[in-house]
Amino acid sequence: MAVQSGKDLLIKVDMIGDGSFETVAGLRATRISFNAETVDVTSLESTGGWRELLAGAGVKSASISGSGVFRDANTDERARQIFFDAQMPEFQVIVPDFGVVEGPFQITAIEYAGSHNGEATYEMSLASAGALTFTAL
Repeated sequence: MAVQSGKDLLIKVDMIGDGSFETVAGLRATRISFNAETVDVTSLESTGGWRELLAGAGVKSASISGSGVFRDANTDERARQIFFDAQMPEFQVIVPDFGVVEGPFQITAIEYAGSHNGEATYEMSLASAGALTFTAL
């Protein structure tokens, strides 16, 4: 796999619930992480006292974060609407030369910042809110 440009890791949101995804505007940095909780089934009979985990059990989750600048785009307004209305629409994360992760996410935090002689910025965090799908590119 060749080196990838960070700007190609995109977060997209379903704008009106019809599957029409638009890239969240103004993002400069994005990140997605996947997590799986473990279920420990270790007992006195465990070989050599080694921990044993139950395969296929535990809660899986994903989190997305991003930061950027305001672009006065429809996606800025959509993100605020999603947060204040506690909606959980479909999002897509495009990972270059890897694939597309899609599913419902809840925006769990939006932070706004600005300095006297700088641009207004925002940070956004999302948590998976249901089953995710993966489509290889």
